[in-house]
Amino acid sequence: LKTGWACKCPKCREGNLFKSRFDLTLKDRCENCDLDLSKNDSADGPAVFLIFILGTLLVPLALIIDWVFHWPLWFHAIVWGALSLIITLGSLRPLKAYIIALQFKHRPNDWK
Repeated sequence: LKTGWACKCPKCREGNLFKSRFDLTLKDRCENCDLDLSKNDSADGPAVFLIFILGTLLVPLALIIDWVFHWPLWFHAIVWGALSLIITLGSLRPLKAYIIALQFKHRPNDWK
């Protein structure tokens, strides 16, 4: 979890995984330990996990808020749309790094 949250290399835990701070593009190799990062296979896994997590958390919360406060529909669209966008953009990079770290740990032969 620490390695994923920090977006660091799963092998040396020091090199950055991504090309820039606000980019989801992985580097080809770790600048510290020279691990070939192009061999990862995270694909759409991080996005799918976020869809499931956010759907499970935000939909019931929106229904409860609507039941208690009776917000207008346009206000729900603004609040929940913005909240889901902020959470998604903030957690997609660490989740992708975490899945890469899990692959490195549980499928080490794929990285050789």
